Amino acid sequence: MPTAESEKRVVRAAALTAGDGSKLQAILDSMYFQEIPNFELAAVISPTRDAYAMTRAINAGVPSFVVDPELFPNMTSHSMAVANKLRDMDIELVILAGYDCPLGVIPYQFKNRIIGTWPSIYPAFEDEEGDVHRAVLERGVKVTGATAYFADGDGRVGGIILQKAVEVLPGDDPESLRRRVTEEAEWKLLSRAVSLYCAGRLEIRGSRVVIHDAP
Repeated sequence: MPTAESEKRVVRAAALTAGDGSKLQAILDSMYFQEIPNFELAAVISPTRDAYAMTRAINAGVPSFVVDPELFPNMTSHSMAVANKLRDMDIELVILAGYDCPLGVIPYQFKNRIIGTWPSIYPAFEDEEGDVHRAVLERGVKVTGATAYFADGDGRVGGIILQKAVEVLPGDDPESLRRRVTEEAEWKLLSRAVSLYCAGRLEIRGSRVVIHDAP
């Protein structure tokens, strides 16, 4: 159960990100509005320097670092370099904010301390390797959504923290559905899951995540 001590501690977190950084912005906005208790975003790490996510981090005054995969012989050694960077900065929580590189060894070194989102009500479309939203439309699914989760040892969806449904509209195409799932579900779930972790309200029991009531 959460304790007074856990409520007072500050969780040092790092976001692994790439691309436009829209998920990162959701975390930055939650920080600005003080929606995440006991939280410090100590670093943003990206595989590329020109990702707009890095611009978002710099504008928010968050230290940003590039760990370029091209400097390493394989993705395993790249993931080891990222994990070493996280440990050197005394990071407790890792946030997957649009990161597009294999996690490799990172989940083993940060077990139950990596939070990400999946763009469906997991386990729906768990084996989809392409565009999940296109697959949703092709199957005629009426309700989709997103899932916030702890990454398992393989970097895939492990313990489910939160889920949120999003209605599929008759006029949706993959892009419009992606936008709504991202804005209405993924952004909110990611920030909420991080907030619950930092408040000491998440407990993992086997493969299940239990959310304790606020004290």
